Parts: sequence; structure tokens; C-alpha cells
Amino acid sequence: MNKQQLAAKIWATANQMRSKIEANEYKDYILGFIFYKYISDKLEQFAKQQDFSAEDIRALSEDDAETVDFIRRNLGYFIAHEHLFSTWIEQGSDFDVSQVRDALSAFSRLIHPEHKRLFEGIFKTLETGLSKLGETAAKQTSGLPTVS
Repeated sequence: MNKQQLAAKIWATANQMRSKIEANEYKDYILGFIFYKYISDKLEQFAKQQDFSAEDIRALSEDDAETVDFIRRNLGYFIAHEHLFSTWIEQGSDFDVSQVRDALSAFSRLIHPEHKRLFEGIFKTLETGLSKLGETAAKQTSGLPTVS
């Protein structure tokens, strides 16, 4: 995606969310999702550089303490496959806002202690503000931007 495509996507997403939240707040959601996508992509790139296969990446889970520790030591955080941005995209219409909440909660819990100062609370606005997108999880999910 080039800069013009990214700008067009951000604008389209802003227009989609504009009716649901205040204009000065939607940038926090968009930037939060963009940053989450960035760190998800960075984790996948790191895993590939470490010779993880596609199957290894699909198996990334909190249950594998050794891999979690290895990635946390090198990146400062860990994201399980189920919480990767690319996994959300693959789910398409099966995606639900609860997955964002679960992912952000897991991200906060899995920050390496030496990187707490850098990452702690970075998604607080996104995490706490999802309720502004609707009263129910279904309405919140429909209020989320569609990203591809």
C-alpha cells in the first residue's frame, strides 16, 4: 500500500466512523489500529527472519512459553496468531469487536518488563473508547473500520 492508498483508506475509515464518534476522537481509533497493524506486521516479519514457517506463525500462542519469551526479549512484546492484525483481516465478516478487546488486553499483559515504559497504556484510548461505537458488541463491530 502506497502513501496515497493509505491516505484514501484513512479518509474512508474516518468518514465511516464520523457519525458514531466525535470528529476529534476518531483519529485516536484510526491511529491505534494503524499502530496495532504495524506491530503485528513487525512481529510476523521478525518471525520470518528467524526462519519461522507459515505453520510456525499460525501456531504462535501464549502456551509456548519459550517462544513467547524469545519474541518478547527481542521485540518487547508478544502477539499470538489469533490476535495478529492479518488474522483479523482473514476472518472478514466473522471478525468481532471482542477480538480487539482480547488482543489489547493480551498485548498489555505480554509486554516485556524492560519495555513497559515504552508500550504500557499505548492502546488505552482505543481500548476504552470502543464502547462509543455502539451499545452492543454487534453495533461496536459494525462501527469498526473495515481494513484490507
